[in-house]
Amino acid sequence: MLDRRTVLRFLGVCLLADASRPAAAAPRIGFGELYSGYDATGFTLSEKSRALAGQVVEFKGFMAPPLKPEATFFVLTRFPVSLCPFCNSDAEWPSDIVVVYLSEPQSFTHMSSGILVTGRLDFGAFMDPDTGMVSLVRLQEARWGPAA
Repeated sequence: MLDRRTVLRFLGVCLLADASRPAAAAPRIGFGELYSGYDATGFTLSEKSRALAGQVVEFKGFMAPPLKPEATFFVLTRFPVSLCPFCNSDAEWPSDIVVVYLSEPQSFTHMSSGILVTGRLDFGAFMDPDTGMVSLVRLQEARWGPAA
């Protein structure tokens, strides 16, 4: 029969072994993989985008200059830009931007440095209640860091 101390030691070793295992990486999607085409109604989501909708994904890009320093979101772009490229209407939504809503405030970075964002991929017209900005593609509950 095992005593309490042996059982606790065994459980501790199991927990440490599990914690040392690397977490599974989130699937990565890029700007060129979001859409499969364009028609009279607008952009058509790709099969990959539809399959990843609602899942946590990784997305590489560049941070557009934020609207204000204390913003809880920013716009991720395919290429570095000097002005925020968001539009007032989802009918004019560009194919090379994604709105990133942060899970918690983070400081912003130099705009010419590539970043890697991890967040839940969300699609569909959405108007931000605070800014009135309309988006079609978002990463929710996101975090970002330097691109590898």
